[in-house]
Amino acid sequence: MALIAAVIGFIFACVPGALIIGWILLPIAFVLGLVSLFLKDRSKWMGITGLILSIVGTVVGLVVFLVVASNAFTDAFGSGSTSVAQPSEEALADPQQSNAPAAEEGPSSDEPGTRGNPYPVGSVIENDEWRVVVNSVTPAATKAVMAYNSLNEAPAEGSEYMLVNYSVTYLGDDPQGKMPVSVGVSYVTADGRTINSYDKLVVPPESMDSTRPLYTGGTETGNAVFEVPAKSPERGVLAIRPGTLDDKVFVAAR
Repeated sequence: MALIAAVIGFIFACVPGALIIGWILLPIAFVLGLVSLFLKDRSKWMGITGLILSIVGTVVGLVVFLVVASNAFTDAFGSGSTSVAQPSEEALADPQQSNAPAAEEGPSSDEPGTRGNPYPVGSVIENDEWRVVVNSVTPAATKAVMAYNSLNEAPAEGSEYMLVNYSVTYLGDDPQGKMPVSVGVSYVTADGRTINSYDKLVVPPESMDSTRPLYTGGTETGNAVFEVPAKSPERGVLAIRPGTLDDKVFVAAR
C-alpha cells in the first residue's frame, strides 16, 4: 500500500492542478512505509521503495508549487526591470542559432519583445540576478524525446514535442547561491494559449536542472520540452521571465 500511495502521490505532485492530492497521499505513503519496516515476516523492499518515493515526491511537489506560485505572483506584480540585448547580425545569420528554418516576416509596428514582434533566438535577457539566453529551438523533436527515455509518453494526436535549449547564469552575490527556479520559460501558441514544460511528465535529453544552486557567474544549460501543436501554419513564441518580479519578454520560437 505504501508503494501504491507513493506512486500515485508522486504523479499528482507533478501536476500543478492536482498538487493537493499528491500532498495528501505522500505523507500517507511515508507513514505506511515506516510501519511496513516493523512488520515481521513481510518483505521490506516495497515499503522502503514507497518511503523513498514519498520523500522524492514531496521535494518535486514543492518545486512545482514554487514555480506555479512564482508565476502567479509575477503575473500580478511584474516589476518591469527586465533588460534585453539582441544578438549581432552575424549571430543571427549563423544557421546554428536555431534548428528550424527562419521565416520571412514583414516589418512590425509592435514594440520589440512583444508577441507580435519577439526578440530573436540568442538575445540576452537579464535582471539584477539572472541572465537567460535561448540558445536554440528544435521543433518536431518527438523522435529524439521518445528515443531518450522509454517511459516518455507520446504526444497527443495533433501535437509534437519541441525542445528549447537555454542557459541561465546567476549574476547575484548571495554567498549561499540560488536555484534558478524563479526563471520562467514557457511557450505561447499562436492562438494565445500558454504551455509549460511541466504540463506533461516527459524527460528531455540533457534536461535543464533548475534545482541545483548556482553561485556568482555560474551557468546552467539544458533543454526543456514542450508539447506544441504540430504542423501549425503559425508558430508561437517563447515567454521568458528572468525573475519572479520581472515582466515577460517574448522570443521567437524559430
